[in-house]
Amino acid sequence: MAGLEQIPWCYDLGLWVAELGGFGRWRRWLPGGAAGRTLDLGTGTGRNLPWLPPGTPAVAVDPWPQNLAAARRRAPGVALVRARAEALPFKDGAFETVLSGMVLCSVDDPAASLSEIQRVLAPGGTLRLLEHVRSASRLGGWWQDLVQPAWTWAAGGCRPNRETERTVLAAGFEVEVGSRHASGTWRRLVARVTVARGEGPPGTP
Repeated sequence: MAGLEQIPWCYDLGLWVAELGGFGRWRRWLPGGAAGRTLDLGTGTGRNLPWLPPGTPAVAVDPWPQNLAAARRRAPGVALVRARAEALPFKDGAFETVLSGMVLCSVDDPAASLSEIQRVLAPGGTLRLLEHVRSASRLGGWWQDLVQPAWTWAAGGCRPNRETERTVLAAGFEVEVGSRHASGTWRRLVARVTVARGEGPPGTP
């Protein structure tokens, strides 16, 4: 579904305004801690890429060709691949770091996307996540539910009312102690896989 997220100049303008405040520090945090072979999942127009540590070998993925064209101009040395998060065209264990910045709110199937992230992460690899989640307050959650259909249509797939942090944990990831920070409905964290691929999360038969 096309929307504002698939119009590069509009997407960049909205994020530029957001990053004038504290969100800019969170944006730089996301790629700034990447180590080893890095996958920038849902790269959009490539705003994470200039903030990668120098010399980081990286691949950027996005399903929208117009976004990848903008990412190419922003980071001409990074390999770009057109693909969906639910079907990544990489071998098992290909990356030490996966960056996911405001991606799981927009994918069609978050659980399938997290399964693919698990698959392409090398043993001991990390998922660095920056995401907005469902409000913890009843009123906030009600408002998100109310605006979600129109927002999803206008934005091109973003669902503001997803409980993404819970979904990450249910997929078998464990948040590194001290890495999780919350501000309103925003979350940032570093997570590692705690179950082998093909096994269920802890407690499942």
